Amino acid sequence: MARWGTASLGIQRKIALHIRGSDQPLIVPLGECLHIGRTDLTTGEAPEIALDQYGATALGVSRRHAALLLQDDALKVVDLGSVNATFINGQKLLPHQPCILRDGDELRLGKMVIRIQFI
Repeated sequence: MARWGTASLGIQRKIALHIRGSDQPLIVPLGECLHIGRTDLTTGEAPEIALDQYGATALGVSRRHAALLLQDDALKVVDLGSVNATFINGQKLLPHQPCILRDGDELRLGKMVIRIQFI
């Protein structure tokens, strides 16, 4: 039987991104909309959650790959039309269609694997 994590965020409104290959999680205070991706080396523009230091380019993460949204007291992820797609627990997301994230979900951006932890 599948076990689903809670969709209810903690009162701190923070998540830990456990990026495969990294010893320390990336702690992210949540806002209404946070873009995830990598820095544009031409313009220097960076998303709110920049994954450059985790090998984002080599792993196929787009500059504006996805966004985390706080809607109706739930955390959602939306693929922003990325080249290498966004997946939750192995399921490919349709571009521009928000999907609820739950505690413990595995988020994949291209080939970068991130486990989501609500804290």
